[in-house]
Amino acid sequence: MENSSEVTEFFLLGLTDDPHLQVPLFIIFLLIYTITVAGNLGMLLLILLDPRLHTPMYYFLGNLSLVDFGYSSAVTPTVMAGLLMGDQVISYNACAAQMFFFTAFATVENYLLASMAYDRYAAVCKPLHYATTMTTKVCASLIIGCYVCAFLSASFYTGDTFSLSFCKFNAIHHFFCDIPVIMALSCSDRYVNELVLIDVASFVILFALLVILISYTLIFISIVKMRSAAGHRKALSTCASHFTAVSIFYGTTIFMYLQPSSSHSMDTDKIASVFYTMIIPILNPMVYSLRNKEVKSAFIKIILETK
Repeated sequence: MENSSEVTEFFLLGLTDDPHLQVPLFIIFLLIYTITVAGNLGMLLLILLDPRLHTPMYYFLGNLSLVDFGYSSAVTPTVMAGLLMGDQVISYNACAAQMFFFTAFATVENYLLASMAYDRYAAVCKPLHYATTMTTKVCASLIIGCYVCAFLSASFYTGDTFSLSFCKFNAIHHFFCDIPVIMALSCSDRYVNELVLIDVASFVILFALLVILISYTLIFISIVKMRSAAGHRKALSTCASHFTAVSIFYGTTIFMYLQPSSSHSMDTDKIASVFYTMIIPILNPMVYSLRNKEVKSAFIKIILETK
């Protein structure tokens, strides 16, 4: 990327300019971030330490925890600093770096959720062949592919955004360097850039959603064919946590990115952004740990061993 613009820094206006709200919001976000870090890194550590969790599903779940920690950390510390200091200055390069890492980790999660859907399909629809279908090599290939494709996509998103010129306006009406708000500041014609961005983002999101939809359609057909009520319950419990995570993640992602910038409301975007940058990373470890007996038993085992 070559900065051909006059702007060398941006001003993040943050969530609110009300001084009475800044300290309470800082405390709330600090608590959220602390729980996010503890929950996701704790889940990752638990999976690494307990051999019983060295299975395909937990390989994906461990990477999901790492990704949630990554993209929350790309944004939340900046938000908390802005709440303490008011308007926060962020350099051109730091803004580009924040955008890159946030979009990279968020896109990894997009692909991981699709890979996990395929894993659930193999577990429910082909249980007898699951061990030979989801081998360590297959899992490693899927996970590496998620990271490679995501970081390439993030490079494209960031390059597409910062190839625009920023001549005068540098006040970001947001709490981090998100793609739509940065594009809105450009003084150059951004129609083509927005169109290309929407097309690529749509392909990335819809491709993953298609994999998830096909997987769950086949899972639903298999569940309908089951005659045992116990089999129904087991299959549903196998997929419930993942389906919950998918619904939360894609609901906010589609709302934010698959619409033209002209229809964006800054206040609405900020609320949605708080949800997917801070709330989703804290929900995923809770969703998977509270509904999973193996995770609970592994946690209890680790606690007993440390005493």
